Amino acid sequence: MKKLRYTALLFCLLLSSVYADDKRASENLGKVLFFDKNLSKNRTQSCATCHNPEAGFVDNRDNGVGSQASLGDDGKSLGNREAPTASYAMFSPEFHYDKKKKAYVGGQFWDGREATLAGQAGGPPLNPIEMGMSNKQEVVNRLLENAYYVQTFKTLFGDDIFKDVNLAYEAMTKAIESFEKTDFFAPFDSKYDRYLKGEYDLTVLEDLGRSLFFSNNNNSCASCHVFKGEDKEGETFTNYEYRNIGTPSNKRLRAKNGNSEVDSGLLENPLVNNPEEKGKYKVPTLRNVAVTAPYMHNGVFKDLRTVVEFYDKYNNQERTLNPETNQPWEEPEVKETIATEDLKAQKQSERKIDALVAFLKLLTDKRYEHLIKE
Repeated sequence: MKKLRYTALLFCLLLSSVYADDKRASENLGKVLFFDKNLSKNRTQSCATCHNPEAGFVDNRDNGVGSQASLGDDGKSLGNREAPTASYAMFSPEFHYDKKKKAYVGGQFWDGREATLAGQAGGPPLNPIEMGMSNKQEVVNRLLENAYYVQTFKTLFGDDIFKDVNLAYEAMTKAIESFEKTDFFAPFDSKYDRYLKGEYDLTVLEDLGRSLFFSNNNNSCASCHVFKGEDKEGETFTNYEYRNIGTPSNKRLRAKNGNSEVDSGLLENPLVNNPEEKGKYKVPTLRNVAVTAPYMHNGVFKDLRTVVEFYDKYNNQERTLNPETNQPWEEPEVKETIATEDLKAQKQSERKIDALVAFLKLLTDKRYEHLIKE
């Protein structure tokens, strides 16, 4: 009996070791794929181009309009939306409708149109205004050019993996997903995380900002940007739901890409057909928000403080001007579905605005702290 138990234990340890080896191999494969520009039509663009690990996993290239809306592989195509940060994206649940909350939750992209990170990874290579590949076969042909890909795909997914284009393409997306689920994308080592561990002392202004942020009596931040709860380790600062906060159109971006159509947000997700969802976008994580300007789904605001003032304008009659233009705030792109209840709060003083910005800067991963603008 003891011998059987010992043999079973060895077998389990062996399986565990094999699983760990496969997991590492998949993550390493995903990493190479994430940085591979050969998977775009003109071999100029990779996942990392629009989700730069040196810039909070957003697109920090100059596209001529001050927005993270990414230039395509052709060097001229430009979309209507920012490239969302890939940091902490692994924690978003699969896209679904929560009957209890009566709200759509999770998914990837601003409209949740892909349920998982693997689904998201499969989108850009085939998007004509992004990486521009014509079809999955064309992408797989690029994989077959690389001996490392051929051998590793066969080792991880079977010798016949390249006999089915769809399976090979799916394997590629799953490998990228495995890399995006590593700690490289979610280190949880910001000053806020260190504060929770007793390794960092908040300044007076930061502490005030923290209190304001989590206080439903003061403002509405916690309504949408808290998932686990106040001062809980592993907080990602999004509830993964969708809201319309009345963001105006980015006219400069629209003029550049020649698209004047209203962006319907969540309503553009093929799984959503309720007009009450028009103009809603996925609540983004606030992790690294201080280093991933410009802001909103379309990059209409350049400065983090402007965003906080934008929220305050709903409750502060004196907050009438956009500080970036010194002109009245522009009209929302979609008016009819604005989350007025979630936006209700007390008006904020200038010091409280400063404090909230100071707190948001605390959410920056350690490796990006040098990018914070004081």
